[in-house]
Amino acid sequence: MRIQDSDVKAELSRRLKRIGGQVRGVERMLEEERECREIAQQLSAIRSAVHQASVELMRSYAACCLTEEDERARDIMVKDLMAILSRTA
Repeated sequence: MRIQDSDVKAELSRRLKRIGGQVRGVERMLEEERECREIAQQLSAIRSAVHQASVELMRSYAACCLTEEDERARDIMVKDLMAILSRTA
């Protein structure tokens, strides 16, 4: 499945750009020898942002799965989705 909804693509792109900025910020923090607590807090924020991006992608993927008319294809997509979700938990 490919993401066909331009709004979903735009939202994911926006989130990923923000995550990239957060990662660059942590790299700067390391170079500036900032406190471990501050760095850990930013890494936690990055982890949360990546999780939210994953949720958005899974929502789009699930919507596609649920509208698939071929029952066999739908079953395969649901199995794939569940396998992905079990690895991200």
